[in-house]
Amino acid sequence: MNISSMTGFARTQGQCEIGENIFSWAFEIKSVNGKNLDFKTKLPSTLEFIAPDLRNIAQKYFERGNISVNLEIKSENNNRDLKINDDLLARLFEISQTFCQKNNIQMPTMGELLNINGIIEIEKKSLTDEQTNELCQNLLIGFEKCCANLQNDRQREGEKIATALHSLLDKITLIVDSIIAKSSDLPTRIAQKLKQQIADFCEENISVSEERLAQEIVLLVNRADIREETDRLQAHIKTARELLASGRAIGRRLDFLCQELNREANTTCSKAADIEIINLGMDLKATIEQFREQVQNME
Repeated sequence: MNISSMTGFARTQGQCEIGENIFSWAFEIKSVNGKNLDFKTKLPSTLEFIAPDLRNIAQKYFERGNISVNLEIKSENNNRDLKINDDLLARLFEISQTFCQKNNIQMPTMGELLNINGIIEIEKKSLTDEQTNELCQNLLIGFEKCCANLQNDRQREGEKIATALHSLLDKITLIVDSIIAKSSDLPTRIAQKLKQQIADFCEENISVSEERLAQEIVLLVNRADIREETDRLQAHIKTARELLASGRAIGRRLDFLCQELNREANTTCSKAADIEIINLGMDLKATIEQFREQVQNME
């Protein structure tokens, strides 16, 4: 299964002949983002009973997304019965005859009388149960083709998203590597900064023992230690790449992974005792948010 987007559109149309009836139909399916598979149909009232079958077919192709289905169907019936309303025709003929004789005008022709609304009624023969079942089977086959087309459309969009995600992961990796490089000599820089602060703010006759200074340095270094966070960031990046390579419906898992990446980035920024690391952490958070926005479109 290829990586798939949740957005897409497909249209499939066809025609079938059943008995004396010729049916023309067209399915349209639109898909947008959704946490789960939300399936809605707009069908002619006489065919609403096939909605569960349509949903079962869609579930074979899609796991997530808000999917809207519209069916348009028209029929041409060559087996029509013509029925003349004898009572109405006789009544009109009687009224016309009386009126024409009274006013000394010509009687309307039979053709003119037959053209009056309601005189001729056209009756369409309804489908038998067997014919209805045949029509439904044709529609279900057509709908499955439409689902396959929508799946292909979503997968094409998914390929573009995957490319963007790989690029963003490369950027995240570079930022994390930079943070690790900046933090490698952090204990030394913390010690130098502390000693300088003591020298700047303490009077000349006040001295701080090396033991106390070492304790303070250890305390500050422990507070600013972000190795655990960077290790987790690297692990999450590796997991993200593995998910993208798996070719499955990974939208939910990647969305959760974005939360974990962001949590570690926040902790890194709050613990870091270096402005350069903090700035890198802010860039990291911004890139993770871009990554998350792309993930929101994935199945």
